[in-house]
Amino acid sequence: MQIEPLTIEAALEVASNLLPDDRREVEEGHGIHPIDFAYMAAQEASSISFTAPNGKTAGMGGIQNNGIIWMLCTPIIHQYPIAFIKAAKSYLDGRKVATVHNIVDARNTVHLKLLKFLGFKFLGRITHGPNNLTFIKFTNGII
Repeated sequence: MQIEPLTIEAALEVASNLLPDDRREVEEGHGIHPIDFAYMAAQEASSISFTAPNGKTAGMGGIQNNGIIWMLCTPIIHQYPIAFIKAAKSYLDGRKVATVHNIVDARNTVHLKLLKFLGFKFLGRITHGPNNLTFIKFTNGII
């Protein structure tokens, strides 16, 4: 799996093929349409994409200067789970920002499993977004 700077084409590919839980998190949890988010993400210099061996985009993500980490994935991650996890770990290990954090929709089981596997700590539940959904705060350090 290759990690590359996020292009608008890759961002739109991800936004158009999101895992159902990722789509639900963006739309219901944050009140943003995935295509709108794709355009915003592609403008950020820190945004990256994960390209699978079959040439399809498996996901996109990034770490902002304030340490906020994010990721959205397509079903392609299920075709290459070990390669995807290794790429995500490599990306984390190579970043300048030591401590990262964010929130995740409590219903997003795929991301919760990935975060746990990557060693993130869960800090508690909060109510978030336009629909007052339950999200879980997470970090890889102390914030």
